[in-house]
Amino acid sequence: MITECVESALVELYAEVGGPASGAALAAVGSLARRELGPRSDIDLVLLHTGKSSSKINTLAADLWYPLWDARIRVDHAVRTPTECAAVAGRELSAGVGLLDLRVITGDAELVKGARTALLDSWRGHARKRLPELLASLDERLATFGDAAYLLEPDLKEARGGFRDVSMLRALAASWLTDRPHVGVQEPYRRLLDVRDALHLASGRTLDRLISSEIETVATRLGYSEADDLRRDVSLAARRIGHAVDVTVRAARQALPQHRVLSFIKRERKPDYLKADHGLIIHSGEVGLGPGTSPSDPLIGLRAGALAAQRGLVLSPVTADNLGEQGQKLPTPWPEACREALLDMLATGPNVVPVWDALDLAGCISRWIPSWEPIRARPQHNPVHRHTVDRHLVQTVAEAQRHLTRVDRPDILLLTCLFHDIGKLPGAGVHHAERGAPIAREAVQAIGLDQTDAELVEHLVRHHLTLAALATKRDHADPATADALVEAVQGRADILDLLRCLTEADARAAGPAAWSPWRAQLINSLADHTEGLLVDETTRTDVTQLVDLGLARSVQLDGRPRIRVQTQPGGIQLIIAATDRLGLFSDTAGLLASHSVQVRSAVLHTVEGVAVNTWRVDKEVPTDLPDTAYLVKQLTRLEAGEPGILTPVQRREARAHGSGAVSHPYVELIRDASETAAVIEVRTGDRAGLLYALGRSLSEIKLSIRSAHISTLAGQAIDTFYVTEVDGATPSAVRAKEAVDALTAAAGIPAAPAATR
Repeated sequence: MITECVESALVELYAEVGGPASGAALAAVGSLARRELGPRSDIDLVLLHTGKSSSKINTLAADLWYPLWDARIRVDHAVRTPTECAAVAGRELSAGVGLLDLRVITGDAELVKGARTALLDSWRGHARKRLPELLASLDERLATFGDAAYLLEPDLKEARGGFRDVSMLRALAASWLTDRPHVGVQEPYRRLLDVRDALHLASGRTLDRLISSEIETVATRLGYSEADDLRRDVSLAARRIGHAVDVTVRAARQALPQHRVLSFIKRERKPDYLKADHGLIIHSGEVGLGPGTSPSDPLIGLRAGALAAQRGLVLSPVTADNLGEQGQKLPTPWPEACREALLDMLATGPNVVPVWDALDLAGCISRWIPSWEPIRARPQHNPVHRHTVDRHLVQTVAEAQRHLTRVDRPDILLLTCLFHDIGKLPGAGVHHAERGAPIAREAVQAIGLDQTDAELVEHLVRHHLTLAALATKRDHADPATADALVEAVQGRADILDLLRCLTEADARAAGPAAWSPWRAQLINSLADHTEGLLVDETTRTDVTQLVDLGLARSVQLDGRPRIRVQTQPGGIQLIIAATDRLGLFSDTAGLLASHSVQVRSAVLHTVEGVAVNTWRVDKEVPTDLPDTAYLVKQLTRLEAGEPGILTPVQRREARAHGSGAVSHPYVELIRDASETAAVIEVRTGDRAGLLYALGRSLSEIKLSIRSAHISTLAGQAIDTFYVTEVDGATPSAVRAKEAVDALTAAAGIPAAPAATR
């Protein structure tokens, strides 16, 4: 409707300004040419002419463009001859692809037809040479804008799976190197166009990025009850378009000429495919069904997927479609052959991802595993995660490949990875690990695991976050930490091995922030320590293995602080040892903040009256840090009671509190985490002086920090403090609440008070 109205107005304008019927024409490219104009789309116009009477053409152009500008219509315009169009298309890939849609609006239709024919002929004639450039543009856009299927705020135009990809499909089809996959593309493309139109109307501006501030309104306009349901549909639409691009690009590559040895010997022509087991064939890098093999056999889809993943191939699009349309449900429980084929596919590492995607888009996965459908394309609102829930599960399976030879039950590891987040469903209340555990048990029982193995998968899913939480938020030297992990693994070394591998695969799949060298060190350290406990109780809580004893003993001898700088993977760490005292933590954190040294993570321990604290900071090389001798001198002055050193961070905190911003921290007393300390977890937005403020709040109420575990993920501070009285006694319930209140006040940035007159 919008396109027709715009074209009608342009036809009237062209006639009104005296546009000639021959020798010139007003043509459209872009969304107007494709009749896909959105409410706020730009209008892309070309005034095409023969090159004669250039002064008249310039006057005609001015008469056309000025009324449009006066009406505040966004116009992307050009004045060109057919030869100039061809030259532009030859120089610029994006312009060349856009001009393939050239369509007459009014004027000399034959002129436009001739220009478009010439553009298509040129495109087809040079397609093989330009294919690498086109493929490079796809990679460049993916690197710049990401994959729309997995982003919370995807760019519907530029991201992978968006409108630009559909234009590339048209361009590839126009090259005659490959057919355009019509099936499965038009419907998701129209869905994205509907979302774009609703987004334009909701925002009142030309906006192609589905930003969070507009998604509720867009969802309502399109009839969704929940914004996440809209996100799911966008994800699935983008997946289908992205998959179609992959299939089309692969076919285009195969159309390129191959180097062949000339031969004049006549040979008998044979079928160009390889036979594989179970009625499968391999042809042109794709796995398909051989003659007489029925796609309705529920086992054949799993075997086709396993073969493709094991060989590093892909499923034939026709085979995937047939499996989706004609495939049958699997019996419950699965036959052993089906379970073995699934595990063969899952064990192939990164190769499983494209095969799983193809089967999922065909509808096979949800038919085989009904519990998969609710988490399919389910968005994750945690910024640490880079994928949707279902894609994260498959990526976790892929990451687990490196661990398959180190565990006794690789099948249990793979299935637990596949289902560990199956409980991330809509609705509040039960934690996703607790919710997902029984769902995972039912799923693996249906797949054919016996009750004992299914209960083990259930247990691992329930505790899949336990090791990471204990390692990064608890004091490794506290007996309660090791006891909690021993209980979580039921005192079994084999379960600890599975949990350790699951934790690493889960973190690697989430993204770089979730598996940094620092977090890996903490997780592996606690796992190694607990593994020793399961073998030999005499190794319990040996804190000296966790700290630099030489540094601590040096401080014990003369009382002077010591600082050691170490270069580690992922950044610089400072090991700071000083006589333990009330306020040492806040003084050290404040000193680093005063020198603009941002703390990424930290672990604090106390050994025989000496605090040995490791601070991972944001600097890349030691020379970026203040001189260590200078820092030691300032620590000594702080110990002597000279607080002026901390003036810079105190001013920064004062500005933060006066900024008018409001923060809502999460501060909780973790009960039963330790018998000898009050354990308090703080989560809030990170800021430069946060650690100083938190430490000072405790020292002001005469509470000591025995140990702490500091980490920052996606701009959020996640800190755990083991708090005692100054004499080392465990705080009472009243004192623990006082500590929680103090940390809450320090963590938040209250709104500035209203000014008084």
